[in-house]
Amino acid sequence: MTTNKITATLVIIGLSVLANASLAAIPKITGTPVVDTPKLLQWPTDQGIKKPNLDDPTADSLWDFHGTIDACDLVLSTEGNYHMALHDIWPKLLAKFESDPLHNAFYTTSPPVVIPQLKNGVLQFGNLYATCMPSVAVASKRVIDKLIASGVTDGPAYPIYQDRGEVILVKHGNPKHIKSVWDLGRKGVRLITPNVTLEPGAFNTYAEAIYNIARLDPHPPKGWTAEKLINVLFNGASHDRDKWLEGARIHHRDEPWSVAYGKADAAVFLYHLALYTKQTFPDTFDLVPLGGTVENPQPLPGTKVGVREVVALKGNWNAKQLKARDELSRILRSAQFTEILEKHGLSRPAGFVPDGAN
Repeated sequence: MTTNKITATLVIIGLSVLANASLAAIPKITGTPVVDTPKLLQWPTDQGIKKPNLDDPTADSLWDFHGTIDACDLVLSTEGNYHMALHDIWPKLLAKFESDPLHNAFYTTSPPVVIPQLKNGVLQFGNLYATCMPSVAVASKRVIDKLIASGVTDGPAYPIYQDRGEVILVKHGNPKHIKSVWDLGRKGVRLITPNVTLEPGAFNTYAEAIYNIARLDPHPPKGWTAEKLINVLFNGASHDRDKWLEGARIHHRDEPWSVAYGKADAAVFLYHLALYTKQTFPDTFDLVPLGGTVENPQPLPGTKVGVREVVALKGNWNAKQLKARDELSRILRSAQFTEILEKHGLSRPAGFVPDGAN
């Protein structure tokens, strides 16, 4: 690993998907999933529905917290799948400002919302409206490219972490005896996926992993092909009712909820998310590795491995806001954060260049 220090302002944003050169495009998906959520009364909001809106019936609704957050020193808009690592590093960032504390410094762990957030000037949770604009963001490479093209970024994007592929999240004890992606197609097994419309990147990552792992399996079950598996799961070729379920909004909240309390028997899930879920609720969930073991995953051929990137956003920032933005950039590229990522089943990408600061 090189130790050259990168000096750049940063905004987190980006998901670069690294795919095996032998991966193939998934067959067209034509089916319609069933949204798996609890039945809730949809109360009206004070100011109507704004976009982006992050209300999620399995996790995030603030109907009884009315107000607006503005005049922020630091806002990070980021994908939420590494929220456990952010939880550990955020206090260390705030501690660097003890003499002049940051006010209204927060991060949102959600699907990629930074583009509509910048466009519409608001982020809504129930009756709470945050009008502060992000100075740092994390999303897919597709979103990063859009941000760069729109001229709102300040400096280049840098890769900061890499996942370890997918596993299958199941109920504790694995009552359906799920051992591989092929078992997802069995009668009586219901699959929960990210919301196709609101989280297309996450859905495509998981669906393509299912397809390519099956396609590259040298010993598929008799009578099965990868194309048949996709048709059974997503294109109505199953006789099961509600074979394909989808979450309502934020998949790293919705999928565990559905496996635990909803209709789902299984969810294809990023390893580190599934590991955190299992560690948090050890008597509720189990993991089925897709290559290797739970303790040491070795992703099968066809697995999609994602790299997230960080980049800085332009804005009418004052000196304190710029200092906070740059300090966040440094700490996310520090050796300190490397240790936190490894603790949570993540790693630095190949060729990662650390900032050198702790």
